[in-house]
Amino acid sequence: MRILGLDYGSKTVGAAVSDPLLLTAQGVETIWRKSPSKLRQTLARIEELIKEYEVSKIVLGYPKNMNNTQGERCLKTQEFCQMLEKRTGLEVILWDERLTTAAAGRIMMESGIRRENRKEYVDKIAAVLILQGYLDSLHQPSKAVQN
Repeated sequence: MRILGLDYGSKTVGAAVSDPLLLTAQGVETIWRKSPSKLRQTLARIEELIKEYEVSKIVLGYPKNMNNTQGERCLKTQEFCQMLEKRTGLEVILWDERLTTAAAGRIMMESGIRRENRKEYVDKIAAVLILQGYLDSLHQPSKAVQN
């Protein structure tokens, strides 16, 4: 069993996949599309990744505003979530992705990736951060109430 992490953007979808033990996330690819409304090929590629990696669940980044409100990007992400669920039959979990793109930018800068090449990697790295956050939450011990 593996989990697929996705960072859904207006032109790209970053993809990451967990290891079979659900401990770590690895970047897979960035799926590019020619138009924001052209999702058929994007969904087909996601289905291929699901089969290739034997994915049983999807974690989709949910782009809330910093003040915890939901804007237009959240609505588009909810629509994409419904498309994914309908097309794949898998559970799709919306996961708060605030600051993942900024963190991805810092990672690329620290790694020495040139500014003009960062567009190529940012969504894939953001997908890794989204998925890793979810995986880490699975392994947090529940906090018992202490008297």
